[in-house]
Amino acid sequence: MPAYLHRKGRCAMKSGLILEGGGMRGVYTGGVLERFLEEAVFVDYIIGVSAGACNASSYISRQMGRNREVTIGYVQHPDYISVKNLVLKRELFGMNLIFDEIPNRLVPFDYAGFQKATEEFVVGTTDCMTGEAVYFEKRDHPADVLSIVRASSSLPFMAKPVEFEGRLLMDGGVADPIPIRKALEDGVTKPIIVLTKERGYRKKRNSFARLMPAFYRQFPGIIKSMENWYLRYNETMEFIEQLEAEGKAIIIQPSRFIKMTGMERDVEKLTELYELGYHDTEQKLEEIQRFLRS
Repeated sequence: MPAYLHRKGRCAMKSGLILEGGGMRGVYTGGVLERFLEEAVFVDYIIGVSAGACNASSYISRQMGRNREVTIGYVQHPDYISVKNLVLKRELFGMNLIFDEIPNRLVPFDYAGFQKATEEFVVGTTDCMTGEAVYFEKRDHPADVLSIVRASSSLPFMAKPVEFEGRLLMDGGVADPIPIRKALEDGVTKPIIVLTKERGYRKKRNSFARLMPAFYRQFPGIIKSMENWYLRYNETMEFIEQLEAEGKAIIIQPSRFIKMTGMERDVEKLTELYELGYHDTEQKLEEIQRFLRS
C-alpha cells in the first residue's frame, strides 16, 4: 500500500504525529510506529516528548524493530532501570546506557538515515529555571539530537538536568505533556495523536510535587511547572478529545487497560503493551489513511 505523504508546497495539508511520553509505557508508541513503518505511513511533521521523542527517532531513521529491541530487549539490563543508579548517580534510568552505549555501539542508530529523512522533527523540553517549554528542531541541531532527546527524557527525581545551549533542561512532558498546540502553531492540519494511557484517563495531583522544593530549590521553574502539571495534562486531554469529536484529529491510545508503571521491567507486560499498540494501529489504518487523504 502506498505511503501518504503531504509535503508543503504540494498542497495545503500538513500531516503530523504528536507523541506523548510515559516512561516504559512508551513501548505502546513503539508498537504504533512499527505498524506505520510496515505500512509506509509517513507524515510531514513529528513532535514528541520524553519516550515519545525516543520512539520517534527510530521511526524517522526507518529502523524497523529497533524501538522494541532497545526498550523491551534491554529493560532487564542491570543498568537500564536501577535503584543503585538512583542512589549513586541520581538517575533511576541508566542514561549513559540508553543514550550512548545502545545507540552508538549495542543497537546502532542510523544517523545517516535519520538526517536523510525529510520529516520535520521537534523535541519538547522543560527549562528548569523558567518552567517553560523549550522546543528544538532537527534541522537546527542535526548533530545534537541524542542530547536533546536525553534532556526531554530526564524526569524529575529520576535523572539529572541536561545542559544545552546555556539552559538546564528536563523532561519535556512537564511543561507540555501532549504538544498538540505547538503542532497546530507549526501549521499541522492533520494531527495524529499517540497517547500511552487508555481513554478517559486523567492525572491527579502528583504526590511528588510537594517534595520538589527540597530537591530542586535551585530550579524554581521546574518546581512551579510540576505543581500544575496535572491541570495542564487534563486540560490538554479535553482539548484533543474535542478535536477528535469534530473530526479534526485522530487519537491512537491503548484500547484496554494494562496495569503497569512508567518504570515497568516485566518483559511480558511490556510486550503485551507493545503488541497492543501495533494491533490498535492495525484496526485504525483505514481510518488514518482516509484522514490523511481527505
